[in-house]
Amino acid sequence: MRAVNTGNTYNIYNDSVKLYDQLPAQCYEVCFHEQRGFWLEKYANIEVNEKIYGVHQAKVDKVLSAFKRFDRNLGVILSGDKGIGKSLFSKLLAQRAIEQGLPLIIVNIYSPGIADYINSLNQEIMVLFDEFDKIFAGNDKNHTPQAEMLTLFDGISMGKKLFVVTCNSLRNLNDYLVNRPGRFHYHFSFNYPTEADIREYLTDKLGNNSEIDKVVNFATKINLNYDCLRAIAFELSDGSSFEDAIADLNILHIENQVYYFNLYFTDGSKLTTTCREDMFETEESYLEFELPGAENWDDGLTIYYIPMMNKYDYNRGGMIFDAQDLRFEINKHFQNKDYDARLYAIYNEWKDKKIDFMQVIRKSKDSLHYSLAY
Repeated sequence: MRAVNTGNTYNIYNDSVKLYDQLPAQCYEVCFHEQRGFWLEKYANIEVNEKIYGVHQAKVDKVLSAFKRFDRNLGVILSGDKGIGKSLFSKLLAQRAIEQGLPLIIVNIYSPGIADYINSLNQEIMVLFDEFDKIFAGNDKNHTPQAEMLTLFDGISMGKKLFVVTCNSLRNLNDYLVNRPGRFHYHFSFNYPTEADIREYLTDKLGNNSEIDKVVNFATKINLNYDCLRAIAFELSDGSSFEDAIADLNILHIENQVYYFNLYFTDGSKLTTTCREDMFETEESYLEFELPGAENWDDGLTIYYIPMMNKYDYNRGGMIFDAQDLRFEINKHFQNKDYDARLYAIYNEWKDKKIDFMQVIRKSKDSLHYSLAY
């Protein structure tokens, strides 16, 4: 029997009770019950047994190095759509943190008072808030869970803590968390895998499989995250064709993407526009380009094409429409020399040009960070 005294209260436990000056370096989950309050429960060990792609390892090293040098809390935001590496990064970071002696506290619930409870853990720990924007959303305008956590993240707390927050939508984060490096020093934004990433991943899973080119071609039209790639690789490893696999998988065509359209001519000229398009459409569509010198005439030149007729061409940088699959017209106002002499001169410059090909590149999300390169 073990009798544990706290204040005037004595609790009786069996002989399995162990007392620690600090939490051992392992995984814990925060639990709550109205009658018992908060407590920690041992969580399954974090293991990463797969190949790490991209710059994950370098970023993990950067965070842990900074935490050692910080004399206060260190916060990290991991943002991006589902299935593109946030969870893998947080697992890798957690695994390395535990190896360096930091206990991991996983917070998957919200209840009033949780900030005070986490603050009471008076030692260096890593605290992971997975899907923070969802779990700490709150429905009461007068009391928002995220606002309650601000004092915890401020750095005025017991013990130095590494706070890691994952979120799918930055718009659902409190304004006092974003652009506040005093609370969250780092913000890593995760993007969809590139064509090179996709080819490397599928080659690792499938070897020299002829279906890989089809997947890469498909990925130029829509965003494929690593969850999608994992599912596709599983189906292809069983001998399925990509056409059969994509017809049955939970990867649905639910929205059009935004693309850059680069129109190249045989004389080296180039026109560019952006448009939201369904690249699986079998009916004729059209694009309007502005001709140089024809300001305010966005529809100076119109290209007609069938989206589904695109071909993947690695050497020319993605989706390609060859010249024979395109036709173009110049706005009739340009062809009327009595309407505007300037426009008529532009018409004469462009009317005999020959199209080489049209390149289509899916527009990725804009970077959240400033770029100082020029």
